[in-house]
Amino acid sequence: MNHAIQPDYVNCHVTCSCGNSFDTRATVPTLKVEICGQCHPFYTGRQKFVDTAGRIQRFQEKYGWKGDKVKEATKKKKHPKPAATAPADQDDSF
Repeated sequence: MNHAIQPDYVNCHVTCSCGNSFDTRATVPTLKVEICGQCHPFYTGRQKFVDTAGRIQRFQEKYGWKGDKVKEATKKKKHPKPAATAPADQDDSF
């Protein structure tokens, strides 16, 4: 490994848009990130959409998606099962 071309590995202060900050090591002294482990929905269990161009809202408007209302409507609407009938040529009496 040629040490002359390798970047310096220094202490780095990372700041998230949620306000969380921590120190680590990197090739730059400071980093600014949008999502960290304290605000990421995978780690927190909260759902948070990062939508930069309004794609989610346009999808919801285009298809009439209302979120929980759609889920409730599908729960209420139950399809009845067809009644099981014996064929006409079979006799059930013994």
